[in-house]
Amino acid sequence: ASLETGDIDLISYVASTGKRMIISTGASTLEEIERAVEAAELVRDKLTLLVCTSSYPAEPADAHVNRITTLREKFNVDVGLSDHTLGIGVSVAAIALGATVIEKHLTIKRSDGGHDAAFSLEPEEFKLLVEEGNRAHAALGSSDWSIQGSEAESRRLRRSLHIVKSVNKGEIATRENVKALRPNTGGPISDLQQILGKRFKSHFNAGDAATIDCME
Repeated sequence: ASLETGDIDLISYVASTGKRMIISTGASTLEEIERAVEAAELVRDKLTLLVCTSSYPAEPADAHVNRITTLREKFNVDVGLSDHTLGIGVSVAAIALGATVIEKHLTIKRSDGGHDAAFSLEPEEFKLLVEEGNRAHAALGSSDWSIQGSEAESRRLRRSLHIVKSVNKGEIATRENVKALRPNTGGPISDLQQILGKRFKSHFNAGDAATIDCME
């Protein structure tokens, strides 16, 4: 728990078991977190740090989920979130930043009361967190840039160069007989300036693709 992050003896003892370990970092300085991580060196490859705002409930503006990136880059360990805010938005934002663990308080019914009830989730809300969290995680995808298979129809519907009036051999390409139209079955629009002003090398009908190969 956050209040034990400074207890180096406790952390060292837990690490000596070799079990997976989670350390919450609420109300801790980076220097204190660094000492805690050093104390857990035996399980460094099994260690998860939780970004945490140790107030109950916590305000979203105090959550600073960007600290997930800070801790991950500084300590090279998995990082999650201990979330004491109301609702699920902060947790979903953390997942979008790569959080691998979400800790959230759960109650059967807030109206029953209890120490943590005010900022705990009821079962249906917890279910929604799981569903939206999974969507956020799936949406992370890859940083590699490529056109998705699901975008094939949009690619087909992009504009491309077409001949819009029938032309004869030797006729000059102008903006009146060559235009960018849908679908994407003509020449690339980026070739327009290379085509304009040149002569067609044969007869073409309206609707034919306009490409550099059409020109003399």
